Amino acid sequence: MESRHTVVVFGAYGHTGRFVVAELRERGFVPVLSGRDAEKLKALAASEPGSEVRPASVDDPVSLDRALAGAAAVINCAGPFATTAAPLIEAALRAGIPYVDVAAEIEANADTFAHFADRARAAGTAIVPAMAFYGGLGDLLTTAAMGDWTAADEAHIAYGLSSWHPTAGSRAAGVVSRERRGGRRVVYTNGRLEYRDDSPPALEWPFPEPMGPRAVIGEFTMADVVTVPSHLSIPEVRTYMTVEAARDVSAPDTPTPAAADERGRSAQTFLVDVVVRSGGSERRAVARGRDIYAVTAPLVVEAVDRILTGRTKAVGVVSAGEIFDAPDFLRALSPHISLEPRP
Repeated sequence: MESRHTVVVFGAYGHTGRFVVAELRERGFVPVLSGRDAEKLKALAASEPGSEVRPASVDDPVSLDRALAGAAAVINCAGPFATTAAPLIEAALRAGIPYVDVAAEIEANADTFAHFADRARAAGTAIVPAMAFYGGLGDLLTTAAMGDWTAADEAHIAYGLSSWHPTAGSRAAGVVSRERRGGRRVVYTNGRLEYRDDSPPALEWPFPEPMGPRAVIGEFTMADVVTVPSHLSIPEVRTYMTVEAARDVSAPDTPTPAAADERGRSAQTFLVDVVVRSGGSERRAVARGRDIYAVTAPLVVEAVDRILTGRTKAVGVVSAGEIFDAPDFLRALSPHISLEPRP
């Protein structure tokens, strides 16, 4: 197999990483299994015959260079991304290959835009953070909903999750984010991130049927507040989460995701309802699907495929909606996500 088909997956043995490895194989790529735990990599390789294993540590640049040698791209699935993103981006820049991650951490994604934009642009390479359910999908939907608008007053991204059983990685990333913001919550308003000590509002969101109106936590802020404003002129970006899912993810005893089908997906379902407003006009887009962790795999692999085949619109540190043709990208996800444009 040519090197242009070889993609390193860092954190390959994690919950999301396993979905990504499977998706890469299904799409004709050759995944190279990498990460910090050599024993877990060996165990994964035993179930993935013929897989190449390249252990590496973010504290050891030489090991990262070995892991990325000869690869066409690297996908980072290992959180907390506050620890892993920068070293892997540095390694990708040294190797001259694109870097894509699935980070949901707001601060880690903001750091990537702040610290690597100039170098990535100068190198003519693509660094795409948050190419996942949170950050990537919301950005693509918001960009598609904008259509020919060049600016909007506000964007609202409402997450209707049937439940949310967090992975160990999600919990670890959440701890790091809370520590970095001193326990405060964050919102994107007046064109910037603001940190607050008050409680988020309790609201009702008019999800489309059959879900219908549901109680949500307002200003339940996700990575979309970094990705969307990075390229769209929208000074107010708000995200919302169904109360049940918010309770699940905050409860210390909520179990990790359990496989409910032959592909390893859980029974969790999701509905993402995006509303963009400008003046008195409103545009909407809706996406439905199953398992927020599993659906991240086709999102990130489609991104890598498009980068490697030149179907991109920008270089540097870029979000999904900026680098890709958002409506076309979303249509390509039709086996995994159903789209419902709303008037």
